[in-house]
Amino acid sequence: MRRLATQGNAYPEAQFFLANCYGTGMLGLQVDHERAYHLYLQAAKQNHPAASYRVAVCNEIGAGTRKENPRAFAFYRKAASLGDTAAMYKLGMILLHGSLGQQKNAREAIGWLRRAAEQADEENPHALHELGLLHESKDNSVVIHDEAYAKELFTRAAQLGYTPSQYKLGQCYEYGTLTCPVDPRRSIAWYTKAAEKGDSEAELALSGWYLTGSEGVLKQSDSEAYLWARRAANKGLSKAEYAVGYYAEVGIGVKQDMELAKRWYMRSATQGNKRAMNRLTELKRLGNKKSNQGRPTRAQTRDECVII
Repeated sequence: MRRLATQGNAYPEAQFFLANCYGTGMLGLQVDHERAYHLYLQAAKQNHPAASYRVAVCNEIGAGTRKENPRAFAFYRKAASLGDTAAMYKLGMILLHGSLGQQKNAREAIGWLRRAAEQADEENPHALHELGLLHESKDNSVVIHDEAYAKELFTRAAQLGYTPSQYKLGQCYEYGTLTCPVDPRRSIAWYTKAAEKGDSEAELALSGWYLTGSEGVLKQSDSEAYLWARRAANKGLSKAEYAVGYYAEVGIGVKQDMELAKRWYMRSATQGNKRAMNRLTELKRLGNKKSNQGRPTRAQTRDECVII
């Protein structure tokens, strides 16, 4: 492989492969980011699309070379022009937001995002989701507001396994947005796909569904509601930390425990959650006594903890 990458008419695919080995420690090689960068650069000089993208990334983050935003941008543009899907998406986002010291250029940005979306696959679904967000928004002059097309884009990304799009569709089918009908079965299915990949928002959304259940679709379960909220809370999602605190205070899916509730409220409040702050203030005012409001219904609890 070294001979192919370094001797005679060096083979760019071999240079790219060997660079990946040095970058990750494959084939028993010691990780060497500088050598990896050098090989990526040699392959990029021979117009290798993926190597040009890696050179851009290295220059952006300073891996194996110093940070140079203008150079990073130049190689992102080169890689995109050579047809690299990830580079097309990255270039579109740079131009859309004006990052890496570049001027915003919405028209060109959309063009690159559309090209990336046309080539979307399981490794590169991101452009579909970003275009969906743009078409969903009513507050931009970049693209036409088109909810049906936004749904189509999110669906394509979700089917490719993109977690944010799967969560988005879960919301759409739960609340009937973006031309989607209210459909608990589809909502729960998409939330489950995202939650299984560790998406904390989806885990909290599933907690809400287990709180109320859905006739013929999902059996109501307080214990499952608590466990899904706890998963999200353990990842540091402020809303989920508040939810777990509320479950502990009320006694849903876990034994009623005011001290446990306060600990979770405190974690949530530390992140600026105003509901958690207010709840801690209320508990202090009550002197840690149980509220005389009575046990809330599951629907009320869902509104309190999940739809925030």
